[in-house]
Parts: sequence; structure tokens; C-alpha cells
Amino acid sequence: MSDLRSVRAGGPTDLLALVPRLLGFHPHESVVVLTVGDAPQPFHARVDLQGAHAGELADHLSGVAVRGGVTRMAVVVYSRDPVAARVAGGTLADRLMADGVEPVCLVRADGTHWWPLEAEPGAAGTAYDLSCHPLTAEGVLEGAVVLSSRQELADSLVGDGCEAAEVSALGEAVVARVAHAVADGGTHAEAHVLGTEARWVGRRVRRFLEDGRRLDLPDLARLLVLMRLSLEVRDVAWAEMSHANAARHVDLWRDVVRRAPVRVRAAPAALLGFAAWLSGNGALAWCAVDCAQDADPGYGLAELLVEALTGAVPPSVWRPFPATALSVLDG
Repeated sequence: MSDLRSVRAGGPTDLLALVPRLLGFHPHESVVVLTVGDAPQPFHARVDLQGAHAGELADHLSGVAVRGGVTRMAVVVYSRDPVAARVAGGTLADRLMADGVEPVCLVRADGTHWWPLEAEPGAAGTAYDLSCHPLTAEGVLEGAVVLSSRQELADSLVGDGCEAAEVSALGEAVVARVAHAVADGGTHAEAHVLGTEARWVGRRVRRFLEDGRRLDLPDLARLLVLMRLSLEVRDVAWAEMSHANAARHVDLWRDVVRRAPVRVRAAPAALLGFAAWLSGNGALAWCAVDCAQDADPGYGLAELLVEALTGAVPPSVWRPFPATALSVLDG
């Protein structure tokens, strides 16, 4: 779930062309809802159709709409199964109406045809081709990338692993260096060493934000190890994030995640998810959360992001925190 910019859609085909641009991929076996008209907190959301309990799905999506002051919603069910689509979509429409939200443009689509949600099984659908739709062309001109499925989006966060061994070896050297410095430093050495490394992390992130140059392997390994060693050091990188530079952070952390060995992937994946959420890319944020939790189940920042995404918390409510508030920088 994420913020929704205003786009004029004249009918079901326009909505079907809009959805992939909003999500970043073409949904399959999914329920998608979109805010229609003005609302204090407009949102769009996609939920898996398979395995979902229709009542629970309806309760959740309607509850988010009500909390956001949404009064009208479009519902699109992507499925080749008209019966499953009618059950899920109909239950959701009923719950929306009961909660004072008007459901509009209730349709089922399978990638080539769309039907009114209440259409009987076997009814002829309306063919559509998104490849030549004006909204698709507009997205191409804007540089939007639309993948074929959510799985392809998730797979885009998995690198080829060719650098993993070298990154691991360099990371072990960083651990040894930090441990040696702490051992030789006497009293308060650990705080001093972590403070020095934390300041380097802040400088290195700011440098990427300025020049956009990919981290070399020594810097990549150092960053990954330090963020795993200390949550406060990770938070130094997080403190560099703002609404204005969130898209640049997506570029940084997506590349870091793709090159990181699994055991040190949780921190950059969680930061990627947070940056994606701030950028309004809820689908990428969810994929990043999954990546972080695969590496470290229960990882705190990923769990925090799950709460924001599940509750459709708008990115506009987040306020960056200053790095000066982190005690590790006093070391």
C-alpha cells in the first residue's frame, strides 16, 4: 500500500492500464483497490487472492479505507476463476457499502479480457490491450518500469552471487580490524571505534546521494558488516533518509541488497523497504520486507515497516530524525 497520485480514468480499461504503473508489475490472482476522488489519505493496495479469506480481506481493506477518509473505491479482481473473483470482490463491495464507502467500477480481469464482477461464468468479456494504451505510453515516456509479475519484482532483488565470497572475506577483515582496535583501545574503546565507523557510514551514504556511484567491494563489505554489528550504526544510514532523497536511497539499497551475502542482508533490505515506502512504491517495499525477514526473521525495522504497510500509513506522516540524536556519534 502507498500514496496515490491523481490520475483521470474514464473506465475499466483506463484502470487496468493504471494498475501496473502504480504497482510496478502486472498483478495475477489478486484483489486491487484504488481510491476514486478526493480523500484525506488516498491509497491503493494489492492483496493475494489465493489463500485469502474473503471476510478477513474485506474487513482489512474496508477498515483502511475508512481510516483514510476514503468515500469511493474501485475494485479490480485479477483472476481466471470467475467464482472466486465474485466471492472475494462481492464480499469486499458489501463491506465497503456497509462502512459508508461507495464501491465503483467492480470488474474482473484476466490479462486479456475484463468483465463486470457480477457477470455470469461463461459470459463474453471485453478485450483489452494495455500495450497501446495512452497511460502505458505515458509511463514509458516517464521511464516507468513495469515487470510481468510480483515474483519478477522480488527476483530483481536477488543478485548473481558472484561477489558474495569476496564481500564475505572483506567483511571478516573489517570485523577483525574493529575487534583489534577495541582490544587495544582500553576503556571506552568500543564506543570510540563504533563512533568513528558510524561517522564513516554517514559520510559514505551522503557521498552516494551526491554522486550516485556504485559502492566498491571494500566499502560495500564495510557498510554491511557495520550495520550488522550495531543497530545504531545502521540508524546513522537511516537518518540520512528524507522524503526528498528517498528515491536515491532506493537506488543505493537495492544495489547493496543484490550484492549482499544473505547473512548480512536484513539491514539493507529493511532500509530499501523504508525508502520504497517513502517513495510511494508499496510493492517494492513489501518485497524488501520479505527479503529482510528471510535473512533475519523478526528483524525490528522490517517489522516496523510491516505495521506501516499493513495499516496503509501514508508516507507523509513520517518525519526524518537527525543523526545528532544518535548516541553512537558521541563516541
